[in-house]
Amino acid sequence: MDSDKLKGLRVKEERIQLDLDNYFLRHNDPKRVCNEKEVRVVKKKETKKIKTGLVTLATVEADAETSSLIERADKFLGEIGYTEHGFRHANLVAHIARNIMYRLSFPEREAELAAIAGYLHDIGNVISREFHEVSGALISRSILKRLGMSYSEIAVVMNAIGNHEEEHGCATSSVAAALIIADKSDVHRSRVRSTDQLVFDIHDRVNYAAQRSFLNVNPETCMITLEIEIDTSISQVMEYFEIFLSRMVMCRNASKFLDCKFSLVINKTQLL
Repeated sequence: MDSDKLKGLRVKEERIQLDLDNYFLRHNDPKRVCNEKEVRVVKKKETKKIKTGLVTLATVEADAETSSLIERADKFLGEIGYTEHGFRHANLVAHIARNIMYRLSFPEREAELAAIAGYLHDIGNVISREFHEVSGALISRSILKRLGMSYSEIAVVMNAIGNHEEEHGCATSSVAAALIIADKSDVHRSRVRSTDQLVFDIHDRVNYAAQRSFLNVNPETCMITLEIEIDTSISQVMEYFEIFLSRMVMCRNASKFLDCKFSLVINKTQLL
């Protein structure tokens, strides 16, 4: 065998060994030995996993770290007098966000990302209520990266979570728009932690007065309508506007991003 061919074989062998070393170092097994064929099989399997191993809402719901953080975040908010922001709210927002996307015929994967963003959107409250949308986006990045979500999808979810609060956020994607509308639609008495009306603040009073709330998405008329039934013996409609007007404006802008109009109907009377 001439020297050029021998040199070429050595270079090829060194490259194969380098691939082996890198792979088994990542898998904590640097001493394992396999041949070039096994390396190609391993790489093929890894590529397949990236393409088919999509993170879903069910994946996130089953994650122990996520569950612990949502549970503790809700407990911390309860200590400072906030309404429920735990699993009930997370699940409801996730499913409403997904339904918005389905009803408007967005791709199924985008609908799933909206559901994931909806489930994780308040997780930042485990650190602080202040700027919880930013801390929540960063916490979600860590969780979703560990679960194997692609960086491009992580970016979409992070952006949606980081923009769901009216003080600093706005719809910058269909996923973000669906999350905003879903989150702001959750007005209901089941969010109130105490039934003692003597200790209610205005947020407790408005939520407790809301006996029914439903988000109606009509793809034919491109209309998104939030329908609420309020017990006016507990809270007047004006109180709803006092604390939620900025949220309704945000919903209107998010609906516009989805090429829809937004309407608010309280006690069967259209107000927006």
